[in-house]
Amino acid sequence: MATKSEILIVGGGVAGLALATRLGETLGKRGEARITLIDKSFSHVWKPMLHCFAAGTVQNENNRISFMSQASRHYFDFWPGEVIAVDRQNRKAVLGPVRSSDGSVALEERTVEYDALVLAIGSCANDFGTPGVAEHCLFIDNLVEANGFNEKFRLELLKAFAANKELDIAIVGGGATGTQLAAELHKALDLVRLYSFERNPPRLKLTLLEAGARILPAFPEQVSEAARRQLEHINVEVRTSAQVSGADAGGFMLKDGSYVPATLRVWAAGVKAPSVTTRFGGLSLNRSGQVIVTPNLRSVDDERIFAMGDCSFISDEPLPPTAQVARQQAHHLARHLPAFIRNGTDVPQCVFRNKGAIVALGDYNGWGTLPGGTVFGGGMFKGLSARVGHLMLYRQHQVELYGLYRGLLSCLADWIDALVQPSIRLD
Repeated sequence: MATKSEILIVGGGVAGLALATRLGETLGKRGEARITLIDKSFSHVWKPMLHCFAAGTVQNENNRISFMSQASRHYFDFWPGEVIAVDRQNRKAVLGPVRSSDGSVALEERTVEYDALVLAIGSCANDFGTPGVAEHCLFIDNLVEANGFNEKFRLELLKAFAANKELDIAIVGGGATGTQLAAELHKALDLVRLYSFERNPPRLKLTLLEAGARILPAFPEQVSEAARRQLEHINVEVRTSAQVSGADAGGFMLKDGSYVPATLRVWAAGVKAPSVTTRFGGLSLNRSGQVIVTPNLRSVDDERIFAMGDCSFISDEPLPPTAQVARQQAHHLARHLPAFIRNGTDVPQCVFRNKGAIVALGDYNGWGTLPGGTVFGGGMFKGLSARVGHLMLYRQHQVELYGLYRGLLSCLADWIDALVQPSIRLD
């Protein structure tokens, strides 16, 4: 009996989990290959919602997808852990030990063989080596960090409430994450008023620092300006051309010599691949640590290794690190990896089709841009339609992973939960 082909997918984000689910329904269900997903966490969250988890305006317990549950329903395997090394010559990946909360080893270091390896480990913020950032700043690159920030936010809010003083928060990075986080934190304070026993909550002093000339640089200038006006309307101080030179326990130092005091300091600027990519068998990387791939998403060094999403870089035509790109690349590999596994057929070039972008500033405003020049075939929309569009992207993601029936039930469960639970995380 022939041995099953082994497809190893590293990273259970938007791209990784979508690919594992689709390949499980084709190759896995038919017994043609064993699909194995590796991730450090036990559950998946939609990364564009991390700022909501950080602010506490969305309960992450209801918005997580268990990897084990998804694997059992869609014919793939899941193992927790982090790939710490790749032996390209023998086609083996080394998984580091899994530790419990007290530091003890629950699972020893393991080795997993593969016939095709797909890297989908996402990205993280890039501090560019700025002094003090790693030691004194908070990040929200994953669920653990988002929950950690939310805990600190709630405790500092409580201290400010008791002392009747304002809470200073500074966010570095005027991209979608930093901009949306600023709005969501303001929304959180508005919601806290509902549970403050007729006492006014402390004043929130929010500062958004962007090194470039405008926030939301990936959007048209008119969207950037409108977003700036909206943030300023809700008392967020937006400072552009503000290059951070360092951070300490009290705030940020800027290159112009000024100082921005902040009790909570968030770094949401820059994008780079996790540093673990340097241990993947000497694969070619760009300056941000992303794996350099050809247009068909294959590593330029190894025909058996593919990379997609934020951790990959196409030299000929670089793509933005967005969920839209990751999703399209996952769908492309899901269509063409079966032929590669069955008979060695080359994976064709992946062509990205830009469908526009949406940014939502809490319940305050939102903007969407579409390619083209007509209202329905392209252009720009704003307000409620953009905010609803932003939500529908998440619902689409749920339906793709759960299936139509369970996806709709998940939407219903969220709606019922919103009627029962507090509108903001309080514990």
